[in-house]
Amino acid sequence: MKYREIEPNGFLNNFVKCFWFYETTTEIQHTILPDGYFDFIAEFENDNLTTVKLTGIWTKPKEIQISKNTKLLAIRFKLLAIEYIFKKEIKSILDATVNLSFSFWNIDKYKSDEFERFITEISNNLDTSIKHLKQIDNRKLKLFDFVYEQKIKTVAEISKKVFWSSRQINRYFQTQFGIRLKEFLNIVRCNATYEEISNGNLNPNAEYFDQAHFIKEIKKYTGVTPKELSQNKNDRFLQLSKMDEA
Repeated sequence: MKYREIEPNGFLNNFVKCFWFYETTTEIQHTILPDGYFDFIAEFENDNLTTVKLTGIWTKPKEIQISKNTKLLAIRFKLLAIEYIFKKEIKSILDATVNLSFSFWNIDKYKSDEFERFITEISNNLDTSIKHLKQIDNRKLKLFDFVYEQKIKTVAEISKKVFWSSRQINRYFQTQFGIRLKEFLNIVRCNATYEEISNGNLNPNAEYFDQAHFIKEIKKYTGVTPKELSQNKNDRFLQLSKMDEA
């Protein structure tokens, strides 16, 4: 398995977590863990484009089977992108995926080994698209910055900081993403532990009350204990495997 990721520069960083490339020469089964993002993925088998899809937000582990000789060109998006770049909601594909046309964003013009070209051209197109947007709600920019950077931990604190009521925030999350902000915060917090777990640190950080709470939350979103995650037999948990490859 080969994996690479490149983070964007400038204002695009508010919408895109990273561009990523994945390759396997053997058939492999992975478990995708909730991480607080959604992905745009172009899948190639034997260098032929076979699928273009958009994932929803994962709130539970997802088992996937990847065929041999598969390459993926992909973009990991922050939630703000669904409203301002895709101009739609994503709640209808919560814990699911939707197939897109091969011509979406002209993906069918790329070859499976053109990751750098993919990054450059899609970045330029997204930058141009963002420049033509109407004014972006500054409350939402601040909200997602607080969440992804884990600067603020609770819905009440975020509400005060962005001057947006908790009720309105949760209505926005339910309408756009199909989940409440509190659950999303829990998913982001869980995702932040994956690197420590991959390094063998099975003790909870300050974000969890105690060891029992840590194990319960990790198992809720991954289906297994922190110890099982850390072992990551046969590269089962893709996010942890990616950390080893990066």
